[in-house]
Amino acid sequence: MSDPTHGPRRRTVLTTASGAAAALALTGSPATAAPRHSPVDAGRAAAAEQPYRWRTVTIGGTGFLTGMLFHPAVKGLAYARTDIGGAYRWDEAAQRWTPLTDHLGWDDYHLLGVEAMAVDPNQPDRLYLALGAYTQSWAGNGAVLRSTDRGATWSRTALPVKLGGNEDGRGTGERLLVDPRDGDTLYLGTRHDGLLKSTDRGATWATAAFPAAASASGQGITFLVAAGRVVYAGWGDGGSALYRTSDGVAWEAVPGQPSGASARVPIRAAFDANSRSLYVTYANAPGPNNQTDGAVHRLDTAGGVWAEVTPVRPSGGDAFGYGGVAVDARVPGTVVVSTNNRWGPVDTLYRSTDGGASWASLKDTATLDIRETPYLAWGATPKFGWWIQTVAIDPYDSKHLVYGTGATLFATRDLVRWAPWISGLEESAVRQLISPATGTAPLLSGLGDIGVMYHESLTVSPSRGMATNPVFGSATGLALATLKPSYVVRAGWGDHGNGAYSTDGGQSWRPFAGQPAIASTAPGPIAVSADGATLLWSFVHWDGTKHPGFRSTDNGATWSEVATFPKGAVPVADPVDPRRFYVYDTDGGAVYRSTDAGATFVRGAGGLPSGDVQFRIAAAPGRTGDLWLSGKWNGLFRSTDGGVSFTKVTSCWASYALGFGRAAPGAAYPAVFQTGATENFVGVYRSDDAGAGWIRINDDARQWGWTGEVITGDPRVHGRVYLGTNGRGIQYGDPV
Repeated sequence: MSDPTHGPRRRTVLTTASGAAAALALTGSPATAAPRHSPVDAGRAAAAEQPYRWRTVTIGGTGFLTGMLFHPAVKGLAYARTDIGGAYRWDEAAQRWTPLTDHLGWDDYHLLGVEAMAVDPNQPDRLYLALGAYTQSWAGNGAVLRSTDRGATWSRTALPVKLGGNEDGRGTGERLLVDPRDGDTLYLGTRHDGLLKSTDRGATWATAAFPAAASASGQGITFLVAAGRVVYAGWGDGGSALYRTSDGVAWEAVPGQPSGASARVPIRAAFDANSRSLYVTYANAPGPNNQTDGAVHRLDTAGGVWAEVTPVRPSGGDAFGYGGVAVDARVPGTVVVSTNNRWGPVDTLYRSTDGGASWASLKDTATLDIRETPYLAWGATPKFGWWIQTVAIDPYDSKHLVYGTGATLFATRDLVRWAPWISGLEESAVRQLISPATGTAPLLSGLGDIGVMYHESLTVSPSRGMATNPVFGSATGLALATLKPSYVVRAGWGDHGNGAYSTDGGQSWRPFAGQPAIASTAPGPIAVSADGATLLWSFVHWDGTKHPGFRSTDNGATWSEVATFPKGAVPVADPVDPRRFYVYDTDGGAVYRSTDAGATFVRGAGGLPSGDVQFRIAAAPGRTGDLWLSGKWNGLFRSTDGGVSFTKVTSCWASYALGFGRAAPGAAYPAVFQTGATENFVGVYRSDDAGAGWIRINDDARQWGWTGEVITGDPRVHGRVYLGTNGRGIQYGDPV
């Protein structure tokens, strides 16, 4: 995914998802750096806690599956990794994926980017994860998690280096390996810091000798794979692309290895122990984007003889690289490879049963069954996949073949019918949430990369899939007319318009008949007046450039610039008075108010926190002029006079996202939910007394990394809350 706000999310430095529906990438935005802990009065009492039952709203997949492996010694045991949503273990008994990294909290949000994973073939309960999403200067260092119970519990070692689980090359690997000669020894290939080695099962790490020089850019070691007792390493920064060691100390460039543009970057490798053949996929770039050439080569590890076994060579308009590779542990000579970044004919898997002498394209005979996740139709017909950089064959079932894409994990049991294999696996980056007070859907969502969803059920993927007419990549705005809840508007990155409205509560959509010229390159937040008569649309380019806001009073057919609207600000409609809008100017730390349906704005309260685009205003339902301002680590503020003045709420010291739900029995004020802090950590809280006191409703096992974008309560069910995460989908909780 590409994140147009902060650098590579689960994508590259920022490609917006404005490409065609068939080319939706996946991205989540890292949280802006903030103090890990702010000072807390030593005498402040700990917040009360209430047990909650937390579940994930079902969509299905929705993110880039960067790695997949079956345990070679345990039937039914499998693991998957993602670029921003952590790692999962397949639960064969429950027939669903179990998240393994939800315990990682606010300060560790970057660790939900999984760079690599490894299992011990001889100790099935041992599992290792190398975590860290970014290598940029603003990112935190990586870490290794190690488990002796298949990820149920973890021990953690902080690394002195950064890892890039959400950068280019995140689909290569695995970069983490248990030494085939000694289960206590592990190797970790890094991007910019060479080879790390541990001799105590990942508890401590030290730099190990490696013949290629590490650099501050590039890919470094792209994979580590065992071929018998020999370890092979891919190198993605030029020169020799493949090295090996037979003793874990001395490395050499593999003799006779392929060269040239098509073999510039080794992506993945798989060893067929039956034939003693090592298969390596190559491309001219690490991917998942920007590959235009690639090849597949086979090494006879016994005789040292290389052979090119590329199924189809990229050429002309059919440009792509090769990505995933897997061998059949039961049938010698059976190997599967994937193309990658093949946007024209679309990516495929090639399968050979004769060691690569001949190949068949599995896409050509495939039937895709996406009933479990209708959004994969992208508004038309499902595609076999894109960004295919991981492939796995079940060692206990030759026809159980799995591959990951930029949005899901497909699996087959007969090599013909393919269906998503994603029950329990949710990776969406959540931007907007609305829980309507009326209607058939308890929830509407605006997501990164996959647009807007209408959730008629919380436990079944939306039957309509992504909102169409037009199809969006990432949603940038979603708003409902509170006095006319059947009227909803949305904005986002799309190829056939950047805004749309619905008159049936979000079940169907019509594109705006017109839009400002800037909308196609800088769609931003949108608001609608309480009666649905007025739209306000703000515009922010992915590089942060802010533009004037525009207003429409005819369902988006025509638009006029609002000169007094602060550029790039987020508009909020008053939930009761259609004439009132509010805008928070984060540059100047001031609130602007409109009492003429958004035609003009005047400055209200000033001296408020400034400098961060993620400071947010929320309007309390059923009230005029009752505003709450989340100022992140600057605290929480409230206005009861429509933004003329604000008072700081002293019951918490940090507030990152805030929303409202049904009032508690006997209470006059709506329940208030927030991601914030009353102590020295960030948690999820509810207040039933208008912010006078807070109850923590999540726990240490359920933190989901960064949760500072959006939160809302359910206006129909007291205590129910919907929480947006950056890579773990929509979490919803109910009091136990």
